[in-house]
Amino acid sequence: MTTDRRAGDVADLVERARGGEPRAVARLISLVEDRSPQLREVSAALTPLVGRAHLVGITGSPGVGKSTSTSALVTALRAQGRRVGVLAVDPTSPFSGGALLGDRVRMQDHALDEGVYIRSMASRGHLGGLSATAPQALRVLDAAGCDVVLVETVGVGQSEVEIAGLADTTLVLLAPGMGDGIQAAKAGILEIGDVFVVNKADREGAQATRRELRSVVAMTDRVDGAWKPPILLTTATTGDGVDDVVTAITDHHDHLERSGELTRRRLARVRREIEALALAEVSSRFAHLSGDARLDTLSERVLAGETDPFAAADRLVEHL
Repeated sequence: MTTDRRAGDVADLVERARGGEPRAVARLISLVEDRSPQLREVSAALTPLVGRAHLVGITGSPGVGKSTSTSALVTALRAQGRRVGVLAVDPTSPFSGGALLGDRVRMQDHALDEGVYIRSMASRGHLGGLSATAPQALRVLDAAGCDVVLVETVGVGQSEVEIAGLADTTLVLLAPGMGDGIQAAKAGILEIGDVFVVNKADREGAQATRRELRSVVAMTDRVDGAWKPPILLTTATTGDGVDDVVTAITDHHDHLERSGELTRRRLARVRREIEALALAEVSSRFAHLSGDARLDTLSERVLAGETDPFAAADRLVEHL
C-alpha cells in the first residue's frame, strides 16, 4: 500500500511539474538531490518525457562572471519567449553540506518570472564541477517544459571538463587579465568548448585575449565539416554582446541536429550515466562485504601466498 501511494505521489508530482508548477519541480529535484528511496520511480516517470530541452553548460574559472552571464542569458532567452531552467551547482558548505553562496542571490531579476526556474545544487564533494545527481535534476527541468536549461558549474578549474559530457552545448567563459587563455590550454577546455566568450570586454586586454584564443583554437585539429567555435566578446553586466551568444548557442544546436552529433552526444551521455549508476551499485554491494567472512578468507589466502589479489577479486565478484 505504501509503495502504491508513493508511486501515486510521484506521478502526481510529475504531472504537476509538466504543468509548470514550481513547487512540484522543486520537490522532484529535492527527491533527486537527497537520493530518495523514490528516486527510481522519479526516473522511470521522467524518462519518457525528456529530450526536448537544449542543455547548455556554462563553465570557466572563478571570477570570470559566470553567474552574471547566466542571468544575462536568461534575460535574452526570455525576450525570445523561451522557457528557461537554470541549474547552478555551487560549492558545498563543509558545515551544512548545502550549497554555499547560492547563485539565485545573483539572479533576483528573474525571481518572479514564471517562465524561469532557478535551482542551486551543492556539489557535495563531487569532482568535475558538477553534482553527481545533476543528470536526473536536468531531466526534471526538461520534463517541466524548459526549452533551454543552463547548467552553471562550480568554477574549480581543470576538472570542469566534465560539463562537456553533460551538455549539448558547452560555453566557456574567460576574462581579460586572468591568464585564462593559457589556463584553458592547460585544462583541455579548448577541446570541450563549443562557444567561447570573453566576458568583461570593457576591460583592457579583452581583444588581446580574444586574439590569443583565436590563434590557439585555430591550431586545434578538427575534421572537415566540424563546428568551428566562435569567440565572442560580452559585458554581461550591461548585456552587451549577449544576444550574439544566444545566436551562437542556437546555431550550434542546429548544427548538432543537421550533423547527427546531437544524438551521438546524448547517447554517450546516457551511456556514461548508466555506467556510473552500475558502478555505484557494485560499490554499494562491496561496502556490505566489509565484514563478510568470504572477504576475510580471501584476504588471508592472499597474505599466505596461496592466491593473488586479482584472482581473489574475481572470486569476490562472482558472489555479487
